Amino acid sequence: MFFVDTIEVSGLGNRSYLAGGDRTAVAVDPPRDMDQILTAAARRGVRITHVVETHVHNDYVTGGLELARITGAVYLVPAGARVAFARVPVHDGDRHEIDPFAGLALRAMATPGHTPHHTSYVLEENGTAVAVFTGGSLLIGTVGRPDLVEPRLTEGLARAQHASARRLAAELPEETAVLPTHGFGSFCSAGPARAGATTIGAEKTSNEALTRDVDTFVADLLAGLDDVPAYYAHMGPANSAGPEPVDLTPPAVADADEIAARLAAGEWVVDLRNRVAFAEGHVAGSFNFEADGQLAAYLAWLIPWGRPVTLLAESPQQLAAAQRQLARVGIDRPAAAATGGPSDWLREGGTPASFRRAQFADLAAVRPKRDVVVLDVRRASERADGHIDGSVHIPVHTLHRRLGEVPEGEVWVHCAGGMRAAIAASLLDAAGRVVVAVDDSFEAAGRAGLTLRR
Repeated sequence: MFFVDTIEVSGLGNRSYLAGGDRTAVAVDPPRDMDQILTAAARRGVRITHVVETHVHNDYVTGGLELARITGAVYLVPAGARVAFARVPVHDGDRHEIDPFAGLALRAMATPGHTPHHTSYVLEENGTAVAVFTGGSLLIGTVGRPDLVEPRLTEGLARAQHASARRLAAELPEETAVLPTHGFGSFCSAGPARAGATTIGAEKTSNEALTRDVDTFVADLLAGLDDVPAYYAHMGPANSAGPEPVDLTPPAVADADEIAARLAAGEWVVDLRNRVAFAEGHVAGSFNFEADGQLAAYLAWLIPWGRPVTLLAESPQQLAAAQRQLARVGIDRPAAAATGGPSDWLREGGTPASFRRAQFADLAAVRPKRDVVVLDVRRASERADGHIDGSVHIPVHTLHRRLGEVPEGEVWVHCAGGMRAAIAASLLDAAGRVVVAVDDSFEAAGRAGLTLRR
């Protein structure tokens, strides 16, 4: 018998896997904080003998090199990947025994597209394919995006992605479980991916790469690609060089004077509390990135790379979880941190800053009475599906560089659900603007009587 344990990488929309038999196992695409994998192996009572990468990742720092080092496992990396560390290069068709007593083996399948060297791994039990780890190739209902390597390669990689998906569908039994790394909210996905489980047979009937001819598929895929997160530019080089071991020891504690000094120096002070609490009261100049949202993705996307960051959290537990998320994307050591609330973070006599929250119904009621700026901070692909008439569009990941483009006046900022609007509102508030954060689902905008345009 075999097992496959799924390790969710929260905040990044990724998954890693531990698969094996009664004695030994393989870890697939492990995150930098690999303790979850080690815990899963200990729970199963198995030894990790192999660690594999489907590709050099662009969206997170891998834990594969360090996991292989501390477990003594064989580290399998596609042969075409240019890396600066020792590993076992994997070629198409290579087989590696995972648990001989259980008849388990991995067979490599070259599946270029997400990257030129991308490789999927078929888990075989006694020679029969039972699962395939598809990384950024075949996702659930879609594929991994092909534009993360080099612009001149994008169309060719899109065509390769179509061919790779077809190869997987043609060569594997329909009941083979498809286990991708990306596609659960990851920006590495080329299109919306479904959640849950899937098989080769299910993907044959629903995956755009398997239901469309290559020209239609490529044209639609390229037309639908959205902005690439800025921090991706740093992930590939870090993974190619070989990441340093993760350090999750607590950062230095900042008092109110130090927090004020870091703000005055232009450093980023990030409040991790939920957006309701932040709007009600916060340290002026701080930014709100909710710990329970896509903290790592959006903070890494917005912050100037290498800028010191100080974290403000409600509790040591919230701080530790945030530090773990940020380490996954290469924000290794917060400059400082503090826990508690605004009363703990403000100098004696200091007054918390605040701003209003509202819903789309409130916006609909206000617009006929006075002029306000409506700021849409969604991505371009979201806005194309419908936007509020007369609204200004600046995606949240570009707002910190474009604050001067926001028209004068009271700014009502919205996104699709409230999280990104809260980030944007905090940026505007820190810049001294009068802001109202619309904390509502965009689906409510039309029902509220606001005119929508496409």
